[in-house]
Amino acid sequence: MSSARLIVLIEDDAELRGALVHAFAAHAFRIEPASCAREGLQMVAAHGADLVILDVGLPDLDGREACKVLRGQGHTMPILLLTAAGSDADAILGLEAGASDYLVKPVGFAHLLARVRAQLRVFDDSRNATYQIGPYTFHQSRRLLVDDTGRKIRLTDMEARLLKRLCRAGGARVARDELMVEIWDYSAGANSHTVQTHIYRIRQKLGSDPRGASLLKTEEEGYSLQLASSYVQRPQTGVSNG
Repeated sequence: MSSARLIVLIEDDAELRGALVHAFAAHAFRIEPASCAREGLQMVAAHGADLVILDVGLPDLDGREACKVLRGQGHTMPILLLTAAGSDADAILGLEAGASDYLVKPVGFAHLLARVRAQLRVFDDSRNATYQIGPYTFHQSRRLLVDDTGRKIRLTDMEARLLKRLCRAGGARVARDELMVEIWDYSAGANSHTVQTHIYRIRQKLGSDPRGASLLKTEEEGYSLQLASSYVQRPQTGVSNG
């Protein structure tokens, strides 16, 4: 069993926002709703996200500008823009801002859900996904760290899965119990020695203390990574209103 994927939903239409929260929750997603860009950006900074749904017409900031802010901060998760404008020019502007996909309102939930799942699948399966952790480049599919001198450091499967989950959080804290459930299928509250052991081994590979500890931090019963700009190459997807 793995815990639900987290979607940050930034939408100022309260009725639509509420409907989407209930609909996604019914399909085993966790939803953090926000009514403006500022609130949504704060949520992503605090909790990370597996995917962001972002309305273009927000009251405090154009959604495309908010998308640029997220990309500029190194966040790499898929971002789906929602807009009432359906011209090709609008779609191009959205994609150039860093959006993964661009959907025109009104959009049926079944169609939106399919696009969300497709984006998560592409993101998870990308063979080009790399993250910058301090001076190390993490090649997730190859289970490999490469430092700034070109030295290669091999990771075990569990070490790579743990690093990938922490990278997905975009620098936000991930609770130890959550890692136990997602990575090892343990129930929440089980003995956390396994997680602590893997964290220790990863720190050793990231360099002797204090270097390793400064890149992989322990905080509030969880862990966070010190990331630089993430996801060196992001897969491109086409736009379809079908």
